[in-house]
Amino acid sequence: MTRPYKRSLYRGFNPYEKVNRREALEIVETSYLAAAAALIWIALYYLPIGGALFRLALPLPLALLQIRRGVKAGLEGVSLCVLLLIVLMGPVRGPLILFPYGLLSFWLGWCWYQRYSWWLSWSFGVVIGTTGFIVRVIVLSFLVGENLWVIITRAAASLLERFGSLLNLSFNPDMVQVQCVAILLIILQELIFVLSLHVLAFWIFPRLKAFMPEPPSLLNGLITLDPL
Repeated sequence: MTRPYKRSLYRGFNPYEKVNRREALEIVETSYLAAAAALIWIALYYLPIGGALFRLALPLPLALLQIRRGVKAGLEGVSLCVLLLIVLMGPVRGPLILFPYGLLSFWLGWCWYQRYSWWLSWSFGVVIGTTGFIVRVIVLSFLVGENLWVIITRAAASLLERFGSLLNLSFNPDMVQVQCVAILLIILQELIFVLSLHVLAFWIFPRLKAFMPEPPSLLNGLITLDPL
């Protein structure tokens, strides 16, 4: 006698129902790409070299997942990556991947999946990156017991001093000016970082059978390689 199917408490869910090929591929891709993002985050956090390369690679797996499998898979990938890092790194260091890399990867993946313009994904991506950078500085300052924002303000003050010496200007910048320059430095960094993510994705994703919107005509001069 064959064993009858049991009914689940959840509507429409059958524990004995076979998973089709598309669902199986979605599960496998979500697991592997979320694990890849988690491994890159661990390497970025602990390895003393390759930080710039890891930063550029970190948002791409989860963005690729969302382009290939949709918004739901993108949310699942980000959630799975955070849960995996909580297990491996603890409840404080693990969720730090969200600021800004997890949120940025979801935003970029959503914009590219919806085929929106680079101007939209780039501009709001800079906002996410700047906000996430500041949040990460605050959390890391709490963890190490030292105000890490002082390092950024010192770099901004040094930049103002060098700028003044080049122009033969003698002035002492106040704290407001130094803080403004520090924030502008972060924004400039995120402008370059998010644009670099767009360029890398435009070169790599079409080779992985994932759609990428065409760059604006104004940026065509910066992108000289053919993605196809």
